[in-house]
Amino acid sequence: MSTGQSYLDPYKNSRFHVKWDGRYVAGISRVSGLKRSTAVVSHREGGDPAVSRKSPGETQYEAITLERGLTQDPAFEEWAKQVSNLSAGGASTANFRKDVRIELLNEAGQIVLAYQVYRCWVSEYQALSDLDAGGNAVAIEQIRLENEGWERDTGVAAPVS
Repeated sequence: MSTGQSYLDPYKNSRFHVKWDGRYVAGISRVSGLKRSTAVVSHREGGDPAVSRKSPGETQYEAITLERGLTQDPAFEEWAKQVSNLSAGGASTANFRKDVRIELLNEAGQIVLAYQVYRCWVSEYQALSDLDAGGNAVAIEQIRLENEGWERDTGVAAPVS
């Protein structure tokens, strides 16, 4: 069946990059989804008490979890230290928030979608996953990023093949 438009396969979720401080972060194997929700505010008008009206309230953005195999790259740990030192009263507030860019790639390795995530900070850091002498897995480190919103980068155009 032809509709006059070329059929485009959906992008696979296994090809992506994550970037902050102007550089790609090595080895990230999992990024949780980007999700936002807006609270519903119910109210009634005085002349119509039987019908409830609904309006949008506060919008919240869910935290994003990044996972990667444990390596010598200290990027996760250094960022998490900035936040924990801040809460202990021993660090500057200058660099604990970062903007993060998440890029989705096509099969040819070209960027086809990108999202900018704003004012992220590490609320949870897992330095080392469970260890199992009988297992056959990679040691994982993980960070959870609180954020103040995200948006799609409309300047990224999908390559035409």
